[in-house]
Amino acid sequence: MPNIITPKELPQWVPGEVLSSSDNLGWKGIGHRSYRYAGLDVPIPPLDHFMVVRYAAGQTPMDRCFDQRWSRADCRPGDASLLTMSEASHWHWTQQIDVSHVYLSNSLMSRVAGEVMDRPVAEVRLHDVLCTRDPTLLAITDAITQEAVQPEMGGPLYAETLGTQLAVHLLRRYAQVTFRHDLPGGRLSPAQMRRVLDLIDSRLHEALTLEDMAEAAGLGVCTFHRRFRETQGRAPHAFVIDRRVERARQLLAAGDLAVKEVAASCGFSDQAHMTRVLRARLGTTPAKLRAARG
Repeated sequence: MPNIITPKELPQWVPGEVLSSSDNLGWKGIGHRSYRYAGLDVPIPPLDHFMVVRYAAGQTPMDRCFDQRWSRADCRPGDASLLTMSEASHWHWTQQIDVSHVYLSNSLMSRVAGEVMDRPVAEVRLHDVLCTRDPTLLAITDAITQEAVQPEMGGPLYAETLGTQLAVHLLRRYAQVTFRHDLPGGRLSPAQMRRVLDLIDSRLHEALTLEDMAEAAGLGVCTFHRRFRETQGRAPHAFVIDRRVERARQLLAAGDLAVKEVAASCGFSDQAHMTRVLRARLGTTPAKLRAARG
């Protein structure tokens, strides 16, 4: 049995007919699949996502072994099961059922938990819940399923918003959160800063958003902006510009690329934009930096 699997690999362990899927819809941090299952007896390796199972059609006795403990429930439409990430489980049922799965990534759950509680999160775990009837949980998962079945304008943003709502609801009612010791002044940890720097340096030629950097740190946008400023003494946007200026200075001094190519590779909109920024930040121009390289 592998150490951990993705939701896309789940049918290798739990064979069933796929009824709907969000695989090609561009969703981020959240996924959906619905299945029609015959009765099965299946061990499932740990998943790399949190999973919500919404029972849509059919009724069956359900037995599940989780953390070496068996539990039993009679699952029917309107019920839901929860499974935390990174934990193996064993499921047994006897009747045909239709179910809808919603998968939430660890980065989404940790980011939302950190934002809601304003503390750095070490781990999020869902409680062992085999069967619950929760109108709020069902309403959110049904909306996610509907968007996967009939995508509409703004689908990825809508699905990610629903994923955030679902994460908050799970954190309120069904989760245990372990926190890390915070750094003085609410600064980013070295690991968080390293991930953000890796992102910035690898995508310096692109348009980087505050959301991109916050996700790399595993934080909400507001918390990330505050802690980044505390850590670096400047806002993320100013930091990225300084990083672009430094790379442009190095490339211009090397003399291997045309000035227009330097501007593009450093994320400036054009050569004139780079010239304005270099004059404002360094008091010089690309031509003077190139001329002085000798």
